[in-house]
Amino acid sequence: MADAPANDAPYRLIDDVVFGEDVRVGPFTNLYGCTIGEGSRIGPFVEIQRGAVIGERCKVQSHAFVCDGVEIGDEVFVGHGVLFINDKRPRATTADGALQSESDWELVPTYVERRVSIGSGAVIMAGVRIGAAALVGAGAVVTRDVPAGETVAGVPARSLLRARD
Repeated sequence: MADAPANDAPYRLIDDVVFGEDVRVGPFTNLYGCTIGEGSRIGPFVEIQRGAVIGERCKVQSHAFVCDGVEIGDEVFVGHGVLFINDKRPRATTADGALQSESDWELVPTYVERRVSIGSGAVIMAGVRIGAAALVGAGAVVTRDVPAGETVAGVPARSLLRARD
């Protein structure tokens, strides 16, 4: 594993990241406490939070947000502005009005299997699994599991057809 990305872009926060070899990271990124696999490319204005895992040879395009609890397999494409969510019942405060802490909510993991493509602007809700080689259309809101090879689009995302290998 490398100690730093293979390139030297300005204006990026990198803290406690495990990098595979030959990872490229664009400017204006926030990466902390995550793992990024060999040969992956992380675009500008991306945030990848503590606990997230990006596989090998992935492309994460600009303005994507990958939160804690998200595990992305190898050879996955994450389009511009894709958002992952890790909480099914987000709240700012507890019932008594105090700001929530980490102990006041449940992190719900999300899994993206190998060779998935997620179109720009898609929203991936907490707790779903997107099967290998599936395609998520631009702007889709994924609220339930997507079978391997399936193509989904819309709000909420619905099946269109099976992808070809």
